[in-house]
Amino acid sequence: MASLAEGSPAPDFSARTGDGGEVSLSALRGQRGLILFFYPKDETPICRAEVCAFRDSYAAFQAAGFDVVGVSSDTNDSHDRFRERHQLPFALISDQDGELRKLYQVPRTLGLFPGRTTFVIDSAGIIRRVFTAAFASDEHVAQALQAIRT
Repeated sequence: MASLAEGSPAPDFSARTGDGGEVSLSALRGQRGLILFFYPKDETPICRAEVCAFRDSYAAFQAAGFDVVGVSSDTNDSHDRFRERHQLPFALISDQDGELRKLYQVPRTLGLFPGRTTFVIDSAGIIRRVFTAAFASDEHVAQALQAIRT
């Protein structure tokens, strides 16, 4: 499955977070951009490193006018524990049915596991960067930071 192309409109979505909040791309449109990153699983070493790297760069994303949201197939309870344990300042979406992954055409890793893809979506709802790399988790934040600075 090919991922959505840079320069194309990002598919609109609305999803609930574990804390009862809601993330909606249309609600951000015209106001803020969005770093939407898909990762396989809470608390696995590579995923934990990636998510914590987004946490550590959160202030830079906010200052540039971007919100950050992570998506995995974990439950909301798992996300709540993960957010608390690692002091994550951004929302995590539970995509247990894989609908958001399908909407964003996130490829599977080795055809087996949920993929790792980051989308940088500007405030007009246009995808400015798509980065997919299953094992280079550190590159996702670097690619997103580079995209918001250009």
